Amino acid sequence: MHLDSDRFRQVVTSAPLVSIDLLVCDSDGRVLLGQRLNRPAIGYWFVPGGRIYKNETLDAAFERITLVELGRTFRRSQARLLGIYEHFYEDSVFGTQGEAPDTHYVVAGYRLDLPAGASLTPPRQQHDAYLWWEAEAMLASPEVHDNSKAYLHTPL
Repeated sequence: MHLDSDRFRQVVTSAPLVSIDLLVCDSDGRVLLGQRLNRPAIGYWFVPGGRIYKNETLDAAFERITLVELGRTFRRSQARLLGIYEHFYEDSVFGTQGEAPDTHYVVAGYRLDLPAGASLTPPRQQHDAYLWWEAEAMLASPEVHDNSKAYLHTPL
């Protein structure tokens, strides 16, 4: 279910958004990150993910989000729940801090391990570039958002 801009702004102003983030790992243990095109976290390297829609089951949301973010459908049963996280941003899709509401996400973080030889063709809707990152490089880079780094602090 998609909301028009005015209703969505009311939701962002009034309530947390519920989403799924994906710690996608290749067979070498590298993590897929995309450079964000949109607020919040614009310009940062971030894990793929997306909002869960009203009346959408977690399984359906997982399949939709993996298709939209990774270019390929995966089932939630193929992933492992890392935990529930909170993301707070001072800006939102509606603009910068002070001119727009802030954003609060409650996020179900999942780890998805790709089998050797698996390929992805992520569309460039939310991210303008994708790279596979070593965990140490992710943690050291100021260009990787802290909310994405947090998934590496969960026992994998």
